[in-house]
Amino acid sequence: MSLIKRNPPEVGFWRGELPFSRNLQRLQEEMSRMFDHFFHGNIFDDGTSFTHSWVPAVDVHETEDAYVVTVELPGLKKSDVKVTVDNNVLTIRGEKKDERESKTVNAHRVERSYGLFERSLPLPASVKTGDVDARFDDGVLTVTLPKTEEAKQKLIEVNVK
Repeated sequence: MSLIKRNPPEVGFWRGELPFSRNLQRLQEEMSRMFDHFFHGNIFDDGTSFTHSWVPAVDVHETEDAYVVTVELPGLKKSDVKVTVDNNVLTIRGEKKDERESKTVNAHRVERSYGLFERSLPLPASVKTGDVDARFDDGVLTVTLPKTEEAKQKLIEVNVK
């Protein structure tokens, strides 16, 4: 039996550094940009305009006594946000304004979005809509929607024999 020296492929091959990998990466980035603009703005926008719409992130969780909605609204003031409840729908709307004084500045990269936003969340029938509480602290809006007494889970102790 004879031993034959094996020449392994270049290390770069296994790190995805094929000659065409850069082109694939650019294609993937371009496709991602197109989908982002399609779902959140103008598909023909080149990323330099300041008219993007944006959708703030929302978390909803449930406690024993209430539903709690938390909304990230960085850069906004309390006066920029309006919270309403109508026909068992919670609506949060407002506007994030562009802070720059001059729009003639040559932007090299613009990732922050500005503009009007609106989020509407249907509420369960078990919410006391008259007792809704909203607080705005450090760019985070917290809306507490208390449950009706019937909706609160009641602990019934069962005696086991």
